[in-house]
Amino acid sequence: MQVSLLDLKAQYQTIKVECLQVTKEIFESQHFILGPKVEKLEKEIAQYCSTKYAVGVSSGTDALLVSLMAANIGYGDRVITTSYTFFATAGAVSRVGAIPVFVDIESDTYNISPTKIEDLIEKMPDEVRKTVKAIIPVHLYGQCADMDRILAIARKHRLVVIEDAAQAIGSEYQKKRAGSMGDFGCFSFFPSKNLGGFGDGGIVTTNSKELYENLKILRVHGGHPKYYHSRIGGNFRLDALQAAIVSIKLKYLDQWTKARQKNAERYRFYFKDAGVGHVVSVPEEKENRHIYNQFIIQVSEKRDELKDFLVSNNVGCEVYYPVPLHLQKCFVDLGYSSGDFPISEHAASHTLALPVYPELCKDQIEYVVDQIKKFYL
Repeated sequence: MQVSLLDLKAQYQTIKVECLQVTKEIFESQHFILGPKVEKLEKEIAQYCSTKYAVGVSSGTDALLVSLMAANIGYGDRVITTSYTFFATAGAVSRVGAIPVFVDIESDTYNISPTKIEDLIEKMPDEVRKTVKAIIPVHLYGQCADMDRILAIARKHRLVVIEDAAQAIGSEYQKKRAGSMGDFGCFSFFPSKNLGGFGDGGIVTTNSKELYENLKILRVHGGHPKYYHSRIGGNFRLDALQAAIVSIKLKYLDQWTKARQKNAERYRFYFKDAGVGHVVSVPEEKENRHIYNQFIIQVSEKRDELKDFLVSNNVGCEVYYPVPLHLQKCFVDLGYSSGDFPISEHAASHTLALPVYPELCKDQIEYVVDQIKKFYL
């Protein structure tokens, strides 16, 4: 049996007619950048995420970057974030000239630990603490971080909160949508995301009219009005084609999310019967709406050998993320060492993503679990 990690072709077949129609409309209009399609999507995403505003941008990475710029974070400032996430989170901090300050994660959700954030800030010398300007929690794998505690820390220390919700559109914390709780919410429309386009794209949500206006200006090189620049922005514009495709997919997102959640339930059922609980742990659901951008298992031993075995038996799988950010070569000047963040390092060497996309069938999930059972027993 063949089980891909992700099968976008299956999804496309269900929306092909709509996609081709809207593509034709855009080709006929010759309106490719920003415009009505982007404005329509912005309103839809703001409504879906329970925010007042949304600003379409060129990628999830640029969503983070333009949010940092709108918050006036730059050279010498420090931004606290997790060491266990995709590189863009910390990369965007460095690109504005700020300094990423890493914190370890919680072992059950892989999300940033509020306790570690508080401990870090309290131990900082006063002159260092004054340079801390923001926290970027990442809602990793589709489950929200512990936002009440993070927001309390941010209020106490007057810090900006930028939610990295690239993997978490539609997820909830205490019945509040990802991207609606901080000053900014950053989303990605990369094709492999739960809500993906036909290329790169992203969006920023906010409840502040002032930040909303700043974001719109910054995404067009800081020009307002056109050709007049009081500040420097970037080319962060969203293509009309990507906006139109994402708008079509948004109508089906809740349906697809339910299918992912159903697949997660099936994995739990089959793993419970497989008798591998001594070596395989399934994801914990701490919040009320986990959207399963990824289904991550943690194994106590032989993770890389398991991955090779699954691939050899036609099961798609992936390691997210094999090198924590504090150990990346480009951040060596920050002075971190192996052992600084043990939970992140353990996750990096013991976790594996299994297929969980909506179109996955019951027999495929059973096959994946059977192969894992065959490897360990």
